[in-house]
Amino acid sequence: MKSDIVSAFSLLVKEKNIEKDVLVKIIEDVFLAMLKKKYGTTDNFDIFVNMEKGEIEIYQSKTIVENVEDEIREIELDVAQKTEPDLELGDEFLEIINPSSFGRRLIVSAKQNLNQRIKEVEKELVYDEFKNRIGEVISGDIRQINRDEIYLNAERTEVVLPRIEQIPSERYRRGENLRAVIKDVRWSSRGPEIIVSRAAPEFLTRLFEIEVPEIYDGIIEIKGIAREPGERTKIAVYSNDSRIDAVGACVGMKGMRIQAIVKELNNEKIDIINWSTEPEIFLTRALSPAKPKRIVIDEDDRKVLAVLDDEQISLAIGRGGQNRRLASRLTGYDIQTVKEDEYKKIMDAETGLDLPIEESNKLSSKIIKTLETGGFETIRDVLEAEIEDLTALPGIGEKTANKIKDALEFNE
Repeated sequence: MKSDIVSAFSLLVKEKNIEKDVLVKIIEDVFLAMLKKKYGTTDNFDIFVNMEKGEIEIYQSKTIVENVEDEIREIELDVAQKTEPDLELGDEFLEIINPSSFGRRLIVSAKQNLNQRIKEVEKELVYDEFKNRIGEVISGDIRQINRDEIYLNAERTEVVLPRIEQIPSERYRRGENLRAVIKDVRWSSRGPEIIVSRAAPEFLTRLFEIEVPEIYDGIIEIKGIAREPGERTKIAVYSNDSRIDAVGACVGMKGMRIQAIVKELNNEKIDIINWSTEPEIFLTRALSPAKPKRIVIDEDDRKVLAVLDDEQISLAIGRGGQNRRLASRLTGYDIQTVKEDEYKKIMDAETGLDLPIEESNKLSSKIIKTLETGGFETIRDVLEAEIEDLTALPGIGEKTANKIKDALEFNE
């Protein structure tokens, strides 16, 4: 029989890229369910679906008997011979079932079942397709804006941009076209839920791959990204070809490449730095635009003390601590910034220069008493004093003064 359902499904094969075998199985299952409801069994029924011709054939296998006791499985000889005169008792007879015999209610139920099954298949196809595209950038038109999420139509599929994945400084309008990276695909009560993001570092990575061919080709590598969406990003890059400047390639001629990315990110500031295997060099670059005078690294605790001139401190810290925070995330070190004079005090404290002179185990009690009487209270006072200041004290000559300084220089 010719079936409008099969014709409709043939179109779906082309539109949704659903395999024909899958659709045939669905149609067979639906019609078998109808047969089960009408006859209570499907053991002696066969269904053949021809997608190309749009035909469905239903056959009921019956055994030819003299007296029918089971109308579902048996048929009388004289009835069977009206169709095929050569048949005999015990032969198998194939009866063609007319779907109109199912009744309107069963047919309506079958169509509903078909629609439901095809929707399930479509959802599975969407899930499988987008699950394999995580990390890919797609674009879509904003369909609906809610408080906690935005829904977009992308490639005839609904995708979700949650608030946490949005760039905080952006304002969205219905109908506007947006680009985002596919971050996750999961099942929900409504089917597959495709989560996209504009705030994830992966989105920035994909944008650089799109705008900078050297990154896409693997000549330049992105070694790390620290990002505060809509505000500022630090990105470390490295060139595998000594002839190519990694930062210059990312910026592009007259800044065209980086400007395209900044525009896409609603004017987010992007600091591009050269990655280095030397922690001190990498840390110094990461704190840009500040220029540290000294980097002191504690590898065991992954802590860093960046020593800067007074006028560089605010640059190193940044507004609200942003520059230092991003540099720490990019390098993997806990960075603390100090002024040079504060660093000197720290180091002096660590070496014991501010200890009282009486706590030194390098001087005799007589010398200590003489120094204290002369107004020298700490080890620092003695070390910073001139030789003439010490020789002015009773009992201390130039030779003794030098010995005192030498001893305290290595005080423990």
